[in-house]
Amino acid sequence: MFGFFPEALRDPMTMERANLLNMAKLSIKGLIESALSFGRTLDSDYPPLQQFFVVMEHCLKHGLRMKKSFLGFNKSLWGPLELVEKLCPEAAEISASVRDLPGLKTPLGRARAWLRLALMQKRLADYLRLLITRKDLLSDFYENSALMLEEEGAVIVGLLVGLNVIDANLCVKGEDLDSQVGVIDFSMYLKNDIDDYRSEERNSQIASILDQKNYVEELNRQLNSTVHGLQGRVDSLEKSNSKLIEELAIAKNNIIKLQEENQQLRSENSLILLKAQQHLEVHRFQVSMKQEMELAMKLLEKDIHEKQDTLIGLRQQLDEVKAINVEMYQKMQEMKKKNDVISRLEEKTNQITATMKQLEQSDKDLLSQTRTLAMSFVKCASTDTEHQYKLVKDISF
Repeated sequence: MFGFFPEALRDPMTMERANLLNMAKLSIKGLIESALSFGRTLDSDYPPLQQFFVVMEHCLKHGLRMKKSFLGFNKSLWGPLELVEKLCPEAAEISASVRDLPGLKTPLGRARAWLRLALMQKRLADYLRLLITRKDLLSDFYENSALMLEEEGAVIVGLLVGLNVIDANLCVKGEDLDSQVGVIDFSMYLKNDIDDYRSEERNSQIASILDQKNYVEELNRQLNSTVHGLQGRVDSLEKSNSKLIEELAIAKNNIIKLQEENQQLRSENSLILLKAQQHLEVHRFQVSMKQEMELAMKLLEKDIHEKQDTLIGLRQQLDEVKAINVEMYQKMQEMKKKNDVISRLEEKTNQITATMKQLEQSDKDLLSQTRTLAMSFVKCASTDTEHQYKLVKDISF
């Protein structure tokens, strides 16, 4: 067991890697055997499990570069382990849980908590396998001859796969991981003759237990595959259910929208129907008005024709009246001429009458004067009576 790479034992780093590899083998083997004989879920106080974490801590610290900080130089495991969540998204939950733990104050405490959570998750080997495949990233944290960059690291990762048969329930939250001192207890791995005899009996028991364990693991794998298949179906059903729920919600929203649109269309339809009725009534009114207007136009045309006939008759009558007026005008002109003659004759008659009146008046005046004279003559002549009488008589005539 301790003859691994005998030609390179003179190199201190090679010797350290070989020793750590052998210790890892002893620790992992002893942990598996003791856990199977223990037959129960392991907790934080189980000594082989504690020693396993100490050995893993030494393996991960081998060849780790010194990091400068405010307090000096230190070696931190948390840096390379923190890379795992970038390589495997499933490890992000562990890293987030470690960061959220209130009692951890140092990077070393976070690295120890991370190892314990990965072991409980049974993914420690998977995570470290991803980590050692990215030597380009690990070279920033480890020296070139570090265990994680050499073949020994791959061997240890392969040995860690056997830890998947162990069930561990570790209380990380209440444990003081910052101040623990990682010292390997070699007394757990030193054996005597009595221990060899007991170990043979134990090995026979372990063999039968391992057979049963393998059978149970095979059943467990089948059940796990069945569970994974069912889980996949459940996930697909949940996805389809969620899609159906979303589609149902979308359908409900579409139904609500369609109902709103239907209500809106009904209201618009009622408005359109009302407008159509109004337009129909208006059209009917227009048709009736058109018929009435046509009837009125016909009556008007008839009236116009009658009036035109009347106008023709009136024009004829007007022409006749105009002819009569012309004749009357001519007659009036003649009458005017006659009236002028008559007026002249009347004027002359008036003048003659006036003259006659003047003459009569003058005659009367003369007669009165004559009578006066006669009277005076009568009074004056007292002698010649006959002569006076003749004179008066002649004057009176």
